Amino acid sequence: MHARPAHPDTPGDPPASARRVGPIITLGLLALAAVAVLTGLLPLADFGALVERVSPVLAFVVAITIVAELASAAGVFTALAERLAGWGRGRIWLLWCFVLLVATLCTAFLSLDTTAVLVTPVVVVLALHSGISPLPFAIAAIWLSNTASLFLPVSNLTNLLAADAFGGVGGYVAVVWAPAVVGVLGSVVILSLVFRRSLRGRYQTAAPTPVVDRTLLVIAAVVVVLLLPLLVSGLPVAVPAGVAAAVLLVAFLVRDRSALRMGLIPWQALGIAIALFVLVEAAHAHGLESALAAVSGTGDDPLSLLHLAAVGALGANGINNLPAYLVLEPVAGSPLRLAALLVGVNLGPLVTPWASLATLLWHQRVTALGVQISWPRFALLGVLGVAVIVPLATLALAAFG
Repeated sequence: MHARPAHPDTPGDPPASARRVGPIITLGLLALAAVAVLTGLLPLADFGALVERVSPVLAFVVAITIVAELASAAGVFTALAERLAGWGRGRIWLLWCFVLLVATLCTAFLSLDTTAVLVTPVVVVLALHSGISPLPFAIAAIWLSNTASLFLPVSNLTNLLAADAFGGVGGYVAVVWAPAVVGVLGSVVILSLVFRRSLRGRYQTAAPTPVVDRTLLVIAAVVVVLLLPLLVSGLPVAVPAGVAAAVLLVAFLVRDRSALRMGLIPWQALGIAIALFVLVEAAHAHGLESALAAVSGTGDDPLSLLHLAAVGALGANGINNLPAYLVLEPVAGSPLRLAALLVGVNLGPLVTPWASLATLLWHQRVTALGVQISWPRFALLGVLGVAVIVPLATLALAAFG
């Protein structure tokens, strides 16, 4: 894995092949899902219950994506990164610590996809401007996109689907706080050791990026700051996220209409999620749960929790973390076992490119910026991370959950 020279001011667009293949896969999955509903493979009653369950979740995904995209367009993430560069005082290791903190907080409050898609380009460009190898920062962004996605229900779509089983935000946090902390600390320690040589020395602070519209920047920053505590206030998360999205849409409508485009809505991610929801629900309606009971095991003892977390991590790296969660959720049973499954599917997608949608989106961004990823080395590092982080986080869950 290495970086080649690239123009640091333009993140670039995803490769043309990715732009073509992604929609084809999405449409194919949606077609299969439509067939499942129209043919009765998924009974209408089950389909109605599924719609009732996932509609608020998908509404939140749309709203938080709009908030993140418009905040990025206003320059919030760029201003934050440049402020971090100043706080780093020219020391690479100190800048590294700040970037790790921002990636963790952004993932926890604004979701893993926000970190992968919007924070990654900012920290990579920051490294390039400062004359630092961007590779450690790029890898840290995608690792923490996954391993910091256990803290809150809003951190990951899988968490949102599971949150009701814990009785809301408070119950969820009470169970998962320990493995969430272990996930981040384990990632920080491993990556800091692996990239320790690249993190020595000093850097030159680059000139700040000119602010195009300071009023819009202030509005977006205030909206984001006010939104974060509301996401953990106990309100249905779609409500504050929807209000925040509406405020930013109005602000951009008045001051910069060029940023308002249909691409603000994550159509592809929504299509894939909807199709997977329907297909997995149809499979469960025809006996998948019984078939998986033997694979996932039973019990709340540490060994059983390790078993389920391992199955979740293997499933995530094999078929993607969302279908892995959906497939195994009905056989998880208790909240403690459900948390173990979340440990596997949230902290485990570090090996294969398709293990999480965030990884695929991240790869598009970093390659457009000139950072070349060696997938064998990425996978080898990921195997090390999963082998250490998932068992330790699961044991923390068994001890404190």
